[in-house]
Amino acid sequence: MASLDITIKSRLKRPQKILVEMNVDRFERLAAGLGFFSSDFLKSLGKAEKDYQNGRIKKIKSLRELRK
Repeated sequence: MASLDITIKSRLKRPQKILVEMNVDRFERLAAGLGFFSSDFLKSLGKAEKDYQNGRIKKIKSLRELRK
């Protein structure tokens, strides 16, 4: 897999926010590397949209709630 250079900027020592800059080509390479174009991922998005439309969702405030 080819390397991907990403610029991350922060003005604070312990930032709450970061700024990531990349061009469109690099973003597409990142998305492909993370599997966002795979057929399984796209099918799971379709299923998630149907679940949301049918009201089968649970709102959470934190990912820690999923551990319970």
